[in-house]
Amino acid sequence: MELATEWLAWLVQRVGHELMLFAAVGVLLIGLDDLMLDALWLAMRGRRRAAPRGGSERTPIAGRFAVFVPAWDEAAVLPAMIRRTLAAWEGEDFRLYVGCYPNDAATLIAVSPLVARDPRLRLVVGDADGPTTKGDNLNRLWTALGEDERAEGLRYAAILLHDAEDHVHRGELALFRLELAHHAMVQIPVVPIIERGDRWIGAHYGDEFAEAHGKELVVRSALGVPLPSAGVGCALTRQALTLLAIERGGQPFRADSLTEDYEVGMLIGAYGLRSAFVTATDPDGDPIVSRGEFPARLDCAVRQKARWIAGIALEGWDHLGWLDPIAGGKPVRSWAARWMLWRDRRAPLAALVLLAAYGGAVLAAVALIGEAWLGWVPRVESEGMRLLIAFDAALLLWRLGMRGHFTARRYGGRAAPMALPRAFVTNIIAILAARRAILLYSRMLRSGEVVWDKTDHGVTEAPVRPMLAAIRRR
Repeated sequence: MELATEWLAWLVQRVGHELMLFAAVGVLLIGLDDLMLDALWLAMRGRRRAAPRGGSERTPIAGRFAVFVPAWDEAAVLPAMIRRTLAAWEGEDFRLYVGCYPNDAATLIAVSPLVARDPRLRLVVGDADGPTTKGDNLNRLWTALGEDERAEGLRYAAILLHDAEDHVHRGELALFRLELAHHAMVQIPVVPIIERGDRWIGAHYGDEFAEAHGKELVVRSALGVPLPSAGVGCALTRQALTLLAIERGGQPFRADSLTEDYEVGMLIGAYGLRSAFVTATDPDGDPIVSRGEFPARLDCAVRQKARWIAGIALEGWDHLGWLDPIAGGKPVRSWAARWMLWRDRRAPLAALVLLAAYGGAVLAAVALIGEAWLGWVPRVESEGMRLLIAFDAALLLWRLGMRGHFTARRYGGRAAPMALPRAFVTNIIAILAARRAILLYSRMLRSGEVVWDKTDHGVTEAPVRPMLAAIRRR
């Protein structure tokens, strides 16, 4: 071989080896982390079957519920969500608070006729132009709730969080009334709606939520560690939010956070209040879940996940630190709580490991081509490296099997096979989102500004289109 070819062979093989070594160690650590959670879930699964959940003897909490729906540029989906919710919860004692901005004319025009016709709706328009942050929007809804309580001489029992594109379940309020009698916060499963033909971008959310809400939140709830709120399908007692408001100068939601819902759930647990993740079915056997639309385009999915990573893994670390739950008035150093915080914050590291793995795989393929076509001398890997890669491969197969299992549980057996190749799409989105999250967080640190980076779900309600077109022509 010529000197240049020998040097190129050495470079490709050496860099590929180092990348694969880093990736192999990272996959091993993260894989063992996941395997430990799987083992706990399997152990708890047996106990749950032996001791089915009761409920008939419990007394549900009474009083009116408030439903908070923050909105920015949601004219395409919000009216349909409001109509679905009002129809599903007919006869229930609730009021739906919709938070809008004065410069969002399309959303205001779309929802105003509904608000004018139904006393269960309350439109709250803030003073500041949008978008601010979702936390700021929720705080304005909290202020409006307090004003209504003083004006009407009543006190709400609980607050529900939902988004503008959600599909609520008819049994949701009844379930929350039962569970909030014993818990400060209750989260039900979130189920992404997978559109027909969307087998990759939108469907990968279904795989992720099926596993996260079928296993991880179940384990966290059983361990009694702080439980993150998903921001939808979540109910909190009035007393719990009042405690957070007292701690934060009157505003329960952090206005300078990208993931204020996550922080609320974690703080409630850290203050020693009980939270629960509840899976239940209605009398007809239908799961009581919160269904919602998720992005079907790559750029939108990357934006949304970047916001989650920046808010939870980076900004959340700064805001929350290593939270220790409180018991008996004193902080308790809980290995389980810190373990779950590590799992919440490992996304940037996991993306780096994935990037190294794919980079190493590409260089390994280049090395094989060089050996076949250019006569490069093959690199002989050590026995330890071969064993490490083999063990990682076994962990990967187990991981894919678990993902397919939870997808099948939620969406049926025919959906499970696609979950396996979709794992590659999930990894690519995770890598791109982690890069964007780091840039987003760096920009936030430099500017000191946090802005609601709203996700476009790509769902349009037909009757709204002519109205939006008229607004744009002005």
